[in-house]
Amino acid sequence: FEAPREEVAYVTCTYRETCTNQPDFLATVDLNPRSPYYGQVIHRLPMPNLKDELHSSGWGAGCVCFDNITTKRNKLILPCLISSRIYVVDVGSQCRAPKLCKMIEPVDVFWKCNKGHLSIVHSLPNGDILIANMGDPAGNGKGGFIVLDGETFELKGNWENECEAPPTGYDFWYQPRHNVLISSAGLVPKRAGRGFNPDDLKKGVFGRRLNVWNLSCRTLTQCFDLGEDSLPLSVKFLHNPDAAEGYVSCALSGIIYRFYKACYTWSVEEAIQIPAKEVSGWILCKMPGW
Repeated sequence: FEAPREEVAYVTCTYRETCTNQPDFLATVDLNPRSPYYGQVIHRLPMPNLKDELHSSGWGAGCVCFDNITTKRNKLILPCLISSRIYVVDVGSQCRAPKLCKMIEPVDVFWKCNKGHLSIVHSLPNGDILIANMGDPAGNGKGGFIVLDGETFELKGNWENECEAPPTGYDFWYQPRHNVLISSAGLVPKRAGRGFNPDDLKKGVFGRRLNVWNLSCRTLTQCFDLGEDSLPLSVKFLHNPDAAEGYVSCALSGIIYRFYKACYTWSVEEAIQIPAKEVSGWILCKMPGW
């Protein structure tokens, strides 16, 4: 595919764990090499609330909707890790000065989905928007996903069956041609907010699972326990839409696992391990490579 080069980039910026009592903001960065402001922040869109912790961002329409010629990437979805709020930003009307166009309050997410602590967002093949969550409204561990309507951005509800929600959650990605969605584990929000404690490794604060879902049926089909010293986070398939393989990076252990389709089921294998380094002045005598 060919497309014009991007002229701006959007970056979520948070003030959490700083002395600045201001709302998080979406920064617009100039990417035009011919511009006098190249590489600089040219606009800031502050959120209307404090202590949201903007995390990731995702388009209201994705590359999987390529067969719909009317699809436009003109809305940016910003889920919040701490407040559980969701912002929808209009980047189509003025790409260099985006505006907030919709806000879903935490109470709506809590009551309708019994979910909270929102992390990663991707658009689905049907045009709806899928957002992963890390916990329940009280901050206990609870994985799974919530769904937004791709046109109205109204909250539709949970994606998976309630009985199949994993104990923790964080990132995900999918391959429609193989009818699969892979999700990672994450952390228990109310415990992770207190900072890293090595003793938590054996208390279930850090998720260990890699989950395999049937994309069309929205059912959990397989789980892989990657060990108590692994915290699976970022999940990525190969860019080839026919490829039935990808990778997940694990904090603490420094391992990157390859997941792949083997006949009718999925398997995992260790691909890379980044060795820990001996350090001083840190909480442990060895610092993980990831």
